Amino acid sequence: MKKRHFAYFALSLAVFILDQYTKHLVRRALPPFETIHVMSVLNLVHVENVGSAFGLFKSLGNFFFVAVASFASLAVAFLIVKDSDNRTAFSLILGGAVGNLADRMKYGHVVDFLDLHLGNHHWPAFNIADAALTAGILLVFVQLVIQMFRSRRHE
Repeated sequence: MKKRHFAYFALSLAVFILDQYTKHLVRRALPPFETIHVMSVLNLVHVENVGSAFGLFKSLGNFFFVAVASFASLAVAFLIVKDSDNRTAFSLILGGAVGNLADRMKYGHVVDFLDLHLGNHHWPAFNIADAALTAGILLVFVQLVIQMFRSRRHE
């Protein structure tokens, strides 16, 4: 690994540490299924998610999610080294994937605790790892759109 890659893996590590620390605080301070009202659009909750995003695919089992997240983490780490255009995005994705992977390996589920809502309409609970994954995926998508427009302009 070259020195220029260090900052990107450090970003992944920072995401991982922040994710694990916030989940630790939730496990310590908030019993499962309890809610703390923070503001009109945000609650803190303690949800133990055995599925994937939004609790989907629970029937596939924890081993499936551990295997997929392990493979994906290795692939994204490789991309951090090889794809100079998306290193920041891939760093966020790696930190988030490893954060949720650590939960699955240690507890058999992922702790979600951020509950955004408007009135009675709730977005599924999520965590720091999920937010980093989402931000990273959006950054990759934006980069792809930019590249698409650049290549059309040069044609």
